[in-house]
Amino acid sequence: MRSPDSHFFHSPLSVGELILNEEESTHAIRVCRAQKGDFLRLCDGEGHFAKGIILETNPKECRVLVENIETASGEKPRFSLALACLKDDGNEEVVFHASQTELNQIVFLRTDYSQEPKNSDCKKIIRRAELKSKVSLKQSLKPWLTAIQGPIVLDDFLANYSGDLILADIDGDPELKPLNENVETTLLVGPEGGFSAREIELIKAYSRGQVYLLNLGKNRLRAKTAAIIALGKCLH
Repeated sequence: MRSPDSHFFHSPLSVGELILNEEESTHAIRVCRAQKGDFLRLCDGEGHFAKGIILETNPKECRVLVENIETASGEKPRFSLALACLKDDGNEEVVFHASQTELNQIVFLRTDYSQEPKNSDCKKIIRRAELKSKVSLKQSLKPWLTAIQGPIVLDDFLANYSGDLILADIDGDPELKPLNENVETTLLVGPEGGFSAREIELIKAYSRGQVYLLNLGKNRLRAKTAAIIALGKCLH
């Protein structure tokens, strides 16, 4: 038996016969050309994996048999990214790359300089970002799905958040001190032009956890570039 070099999403996972949704079935049967008797590596984004032996090669309802379920070692990540709403497909691009790492969630923020329509509920952006996150989950073979949240006003996020914060700041340290892995930690990345002076002061005055300042170098970066570079510094 062989298996396509990818995970296939199904939630919840359980022992017995399962039917994959049309998207996963089409990918397995028409794109990967899996055959009856082959097995698919399944994941549920909640730390569980399984091998599903193909019983029926229906590209709309691929039927598989699961004999046992494995649980990933380690706990769900406590590190998150809070990213200001960007224009065009900037948020989707960041999500696609960032959610290949061990991120708990990505929160879209409304800030003073956010570039999304102010009267938009961002449902389309959220929905497309969720799809990007699921694709990254399967391609990276990681156990935990990166959740997508928001949009939420930065002031409200800070008022309801408990944990440590990391803010990219020109006066920050080029390297972070070791983070407390037992505490929720969120990296804050502003829009093009950065957070406003008011928002920066609000972040620095946050008191329900540590506030770390991280220097990303002397060059001025696009917001989506800054997010990826900052993540690299935080998660190395």
